[in-house]
Amino acid sequence: MILRVESIRRCFGGLVALDDVGFGVEKGCIKGVIGPNGAGKTTLFHVISGLLHPDGGEVYFEDRRITGLKPYQIAGRGISRTFQSLSLFGNMTVLENVMVGCHRRTRSGMAAAALRTPSQRREEHRMRAAALQQLEAVGIASAASEAVGSLSFGRRRMVELARALATEPRLILLDEPASGLNTRETDELGDIIRRIRDRGVTVLVVEHDMSLVMDVCEEIVVLDFGRTLAEGSPAQIRNDPNVIEVYLGGDFENAAGK
Repeated sequence: MILRVESIRRCFGGLVALDDVGFGVEKGCIKGVIGPNGAGKTTLFHVISGLLHPDGGEVYFEDRRITGLKPYQIAGRGISRTFQSLSLFGNMTVLENVMVGCHRRTRSGMAAAALRTPSQRREEHRMRAAALQQLEAVGIASAASEAVGSLSFGRRRMVELARALATEPRLILLDEPASGLNTRETDELGDIIRRIRDRGVTVLVVEHDMSLVMDVCEEIVVLDFGRTLAEGSPAQIRNDPNVIEVYLGGDFENAAGK
């Protein structure tokens, strides 16, 4: 098991956002986290990635406790993520945005960068090659030299995904990656997520697009009002009466595209 979330609790004043949430993610798996708005999904990702500290419970990555670590420390352990709201550098090119993700693997300091030493130039060349490889993986290498602000929303989402992959994670957290995508782009995203898994990267994805979730995920955990409502295979979740009643008001089949 690559990730274990145990009895996580997180409150904002009197609001309990997460209440005794626990589940595991097997290495090499694509696992989905679903639930209605306000269920605690993004808060859960913030806790796992270190943006928020839990009020109780523990998070383990590869059997090592990461609860309370800073985001850069958790990234250094091998966890990367994307966000609901795009956080790209609009004044930089597509390639430069992805190269930012490569910096976690670099050794050159500020002095070497300022002096443009041979080792720094070699390292920058490797970063450019690695960034281009990630852009190819998400299908937008042809846009490498374009300003990121000139791209469509869907292509900018792919830039953010490429940047997350450039950190060379072993686990990637995707927070609503299909948000704002059209049907064709969502289908392409499903193929990309599978290819990411096939490269040896475990995927944990929060998503509202039930057709995508049911298509790509091998396991699903359902949150409701900050608590774990159900967990299992797509078939088990699709037929769970609590999920049907509480999560989708009895219309789960239509939402899942079945």
